[in-house]
Amino acid sequence: MGGDAGRRNLSIPELQELSKDCRKHIVKMIHNAGAGHPGGSLSAIDIIAALYGTRLRFKTSDPDWEDRDRFVMSKGHASPAVYSILHEMGFLNENDLSTFRALGSVCQGHVDMKWTDGVDFSAGSLGMGLSFGLGCALAARMDSSSRETWVMVGDGEIQEGQIWEALMAADFHSVSGLKLIVDRNRIQNDDFVNVQMEVGDVASKIEAFGWSVREINGHDMEEIVEALEWASNENSGPSAIVAHTVKGKGVSFMEDNPSFHGKAPNDQELERALEELS
Repeated sequence: MGGDAGRRNLSIPELQELSKDCRKHIVKMIHNAGAGHPGGSLSAIDIIAALYGTRLRFKTSDPDWEDRDRFVMSKGHASPAVYSILHEMGFLNENDLSTFRALGSVCQGHVDMKWTDGVDFSAGSLGMGLSFGLGCALAARMDSSSRETWVMVGDGEIQEGQIWEALMAADFHSVSGLKLIVDRNRIQNDDFVNVQMEVGDVASKIEAFGWSVREINGHDMEEIVEALEWASNENSGPSAIVAHTVKGKGVSFMEDNPSFHGKAPNDQELERALEELS
């Protein structure tokens, strides 16, 4: 599905099929590596598929094209979701995916812009992606460029104070080119967010920091596409989408299951997952 056609315009059925294919890549590469983070990758992939399939401008033949839109995956442990879409867009091949987490692979455990074409941010420690995205958006404004910067964070991640500093700064500087997506899957690491440290009404809190905010079902492709278009057209300041998702979405035994935050499926679980995704 790769190519250099700038912004794509995939239909809802095409996006749904794209996200299903990505889900298969996700469970396969994590199983093959024997490690990785399936839950947060599966919760995010519908949104990522829609973003790449309808909004982002990029060139697979020129990954460093200066005027490309940026996608910052701040919750970098969800790298399988990123690699799966980069494969579908033509940046990575099947062999790249099969070497996920191997020493020297272009598909490292956390996304890394030094290793992987199409990756705009090196992640590891949580909480830094929105600040980085703010810098990218400010740079675009200084360049008089219309390129957009999209940042995805997790709801556990927004417990980090740096997130809120970036929210405040983006509003103060009226950075309309900055678009935030919160993957609100309600699970972080070993337990539910409300057990670890409740983040409350995320949309209202972000709105209180001066942002335009919309809440959606993060697995309803029509809602996702509409919300992405809305955010892209918001020009008065920064905009945010709070996407209510299910961790492990698409694989029944992983759904809403904290144990699959960072656990690979075994042989039998992989077979079952692929049957459910067929």
